[in-house]
This record gives sequence, structure tokens and C-alpha cells, in this order.
Amino acid sequence: MVTRRLFLSGLGLGAAGFAAPAAAAGGTRLPIVDVDLRGSIDASAHGIRPGADDRKSKAFEKLLKDAAAKNMPVFLPPGDYAISNITLPDNTRLTGVPGATRIVYGGGGHLFAADGVSRIELANLVIDGANRWLGDTVEGLVHLSNVANVVIENCEIQGSSKTAVSLERSGGRIERNRLSGAADYALYAVESHDLSVTGNQVFDCGNGGILVHRWQKGRDGTIVSGNRIARISATRGGTGEYGNGINIFRADDVMVTNNHVSACAFSAIRSNAGSNIQIAGNTCLDSGETAIYSEFGFEGAIVNGNLIDGAANGILIVNFNEGGRLATVTGNVVRNLKLDGPYIHDGAGFGFGIAVEADTVVSGNTVENAPKWGLMLGWGPYMRGLVVSGNLVRKSPVGCAVTVVEEAGSALISGNIFDDTPDGAIVGYRWNERTTDDLAAQSSSYAHLTIEQNRTG
Repeated sequence: MVTRRLFLSGLGLGAAGFAAPAAAAGGTRLPIVDVDLRGSIDASAHGIRPGADDRKSKAFEKLLKDAAAKNMPVFLPPGDYAISNITLPDNTRLTGVPGATRIVYGGGGHLFAADGVSRIELANLVIDGANRWLGDTVEGLVHLSNVANVVIENCEIQGSSKTAVSLERSGGRIERNRLSGAADYALYAVESHDLSVTGNQVFDCGNGGILVHRWQKGRDGTIVSGNRIARISATRGGTGEYGNGINIFRADDVMVTNNHVSACAFSAIRSNAGSNIQIAGNTCLDSGETAIYSEFGFEGAIVNGNLIDGAANGILIVNFNEGGRLATVTGNVVRNLKLDGPYIHDGAGFGFGIAVEADTVVSGNTVENAPKWGLMLGWGPYMRGLVVSGNLVRKSPVGCAVTVVEEAGSALISGNIFDDTPDGAIVGYRWNERTTDDLAAQSSSYAHLTIEQNRTG
């Protein structure tokens, strides 16, 4: 009987399931790694060996083409491979040993690029841009356009002088990677379809973490879940265009769930003109501006079960004047906010917990230590159809600020608890100007407001 060990031995493969890697530069044979890669092509057998001075980009690209034509993966043994300007062929499957196989960008244009192919897979690689210049034709260290199925998993992608991974009109999954040290973004995905971004670690990037954008507003459907994102800067400045952990722009039907996002210059999660957005179960710590944002032309937002600790503002569901409407804000904990933000605000400013404007239910939330207003309802005439019930607001100068400007729509404020709100539980404002006493303690003379059964302490 032919045993598996004898069978692999006859193929020149180690018992762990793939060809034994070539000897290292010092002559010591590298250990067999327990990874099952039967059927793969060992790059070292084709003259592609580690070594900073051994640049074999053309031979490497040819090997990828030959393997793709045979529907076979290419395995890179441990070591450093200095390569540049690789156009990935359709059906590329490239893998290595996690943390040990390092592809180092040699400069001169781009590292990995592909356009108009059906499948690209990169796995178990360290991809290091070495902060070298990238040409104008690419946006990222890995730049993929019009790829039906992208799989990038268990890779470390670092040191890009632009973006780590740039995807255009592509689908697939970006899973269990470490994306760090990009001058711009960790992941920029535009015009995606059926894309999943899950279980990644993203940190120390110059202008953004995970970006899901569209050139024109429309269905996207990307899922961003279970990622850990930290230390995102905004080196380009601005008032929220940059510096966000997760940024959704014009992309509809996106889910942002169960992420841990900390120390972002602006928002932990920011959705601009994203309809049918779900933002649920996220932990958002130490945001420089608003922790969770749904703004401008959107219809449909669910913001549920998030924890926010440390931000200039907590949750904003705003811009009814630009078509922003229709949301639920339920079961969130918002605490420890501050009055200062990353720029001078010419509107409501900073220091409030939850702000909403149109066709929105705000229920079952807890807001504590908001230094301006716990809740903010409407802005000038921009308020319609608000239901605000069953919330707890503690340790805020004003528990709930509500607009009393002419033409403002209706709001029901019922069954909330306001504790330690020394300047009033519910107060009417004309923009930033206070114009009423505490409306929770008296009958409201404003026909657009129904205020009932609230408790103060």
C-alpha cells in the first residue's frame, strides 16, 4: 500500500505536504512548516529565491502566469523577496509562510497591480512597501481594479507611501490581515460589489482606516465586521474628510458591525450619504470629533448597541437640509465627551451626546458626562417626526436641547430620566441661543412639542 508519506516523498514533497524550501543564504536548510500546500509550485525550484539583491521580477511574473494557466498556486518559502512592477495575471494564487515570507517593494512604479480579471488570491505574506514612491497609475501597494473575486487573507501589508490596499469595482473578501503604516488609507474600496472586510487589524495610518466609497450613490452591500482599528491620523487636515476609522461615502446597504475603533483624529465610524446603513455593536474609544456619524443625503440608518467612551460628540444623525432622514438610535451608551474638537465649529459646536433631526426614534440610550447637551433635537427649522423616549441622561448641563424655531416639525419627548442636569432637563433653543426655561417643569406652549412623563433628579 502506498502511504501518504511515501506518496509525498515520491513527489519530492515533505511529509507536511509541500516541497521542502531551498537552503537559506547561509546554507542552513529551513525547517518544514506544517502547511498543506500540495499541488502548489515552489518558487525556489524556479530560481525565485530570497535575497535583497536577487531581484527577479520578470521571472517571478512569468512564474505567476505559468501557474495561473495551470490553475496552480505559487508557494514562496520564508525569506525576503525584493520585487517591483508585478502585474498579477488572472487566477493568481500566491501564498507563503505567515510572518516569514516577506515581499519587499523595490521601487520604480508599483508592486502588485491587476485589472479586469476574475480572481486574485494573496495569503500568508508580509508585503512591505518600505515607504518607497508609488507611481501615478496606482493608488496602493496592492492595487486591484475590476476583479470579480479578490481574496487577501492572513497578510501583513505595511509601509505604503499611499494606500495599503486599493480596490476598484471589485468584490471578494479582505480577511484577517494586519494593515499598518500607510501614508493614506489602510483599505480604499470604491464601487465594490459583495465585498466583506472582516477580522483585520488596522493601525497607524495617515488619513483613514477602512474606506467604502462610490463615485455615484448606489447599492454597495459591503460588510465591515470584527475589525480592530487604532491610531488613525488626518495628515491632510479638513473637517472630517480624513481621519476616520471606518468611512462610508455614497455607498448604500452597508453593514458596520462589531468593530473596535480607537484613537481616530475624527470619527470612529462616519457614513456620508449612505442609505440603509447599519452601525451596530461597535466599541468607539477616544475619537477626536464625532464618534458615530450618519450625515447628508441618506435615508435609513440603524445605530444600535454601540459603546462610545471619549469623543467631542457622541452620535449625530443630521443634515435634514440635505436629505438626511429616517433612522433609529437605540440601546447605545455614550459617555465622557468634551467641548473641544479638531477645528473651530461654526454651528452647534461640540460637547453633546446624541443629535438627531428628522424621522428618527431615539430610545433606550444612556448618555453620561456630555459637557454641553445630553440630547440635541433638531437645528433651526430642521426637525420633523422625532420620538425620544426611555433614555437616561446624566451629568450634563442641559439634558435635552430642542429647537423652537418657527417651521420646526414635531417631536415627542416622553418617559425619559434626566439626572444631574443643573441648567434644565428639557430646554428650547433658537440655534445656539437658549430661549426657554425648563420645559420639563411646565406645560409647553409650543404646538410642535409633546413633552410628558419625564423624570428629573
